[in-house]
Amino acid sequence: MPFSEILTCLGIGIISGVVAALCGVGGGVVMVPAFVFLLAMPQKMAVATSLAIIIPTALMATTQNTRNDLVNWKVAAITAISASIFAYYGAGWLKTMSNETLTRIFGTILVVFGLRMLLQGKA
Repeated sequence: MPFSEILTCLGIGIISGVVAALCGVGGGVVMVPAFVFLLAMPQKMAVATSLAIIIPTALMATTQNTRNDLVNWKVAAITAISASIFAYYGAGWLKTMSNETLTRIFGTILVVFGLRMLLQGKA
């Protein structure tokens, strides 16, 4: 891996880690577009790579948020069960979709939720 690519990955990691910790996203909001545009990664690979990175990112942020007594563990447990089950099936669907379709779905979700948050001033 060229040194410039290592630096790009480090930069993506820094930005996505901060965004994940401050905004409650897994960092994929930053990582997926950055992997596609800066590292010329196909959409499917960008999504899969982002998901692999979420595990250590979430563990680190959860450790700190637990220390700060900010985690609602009842909500986290129930949501984690359903999210995990459907993420398994979603990962299967990922293989069947084109990169273009995935890019459109991802972009639409970002725009819709982003506009809602901007206009309503809340999540």
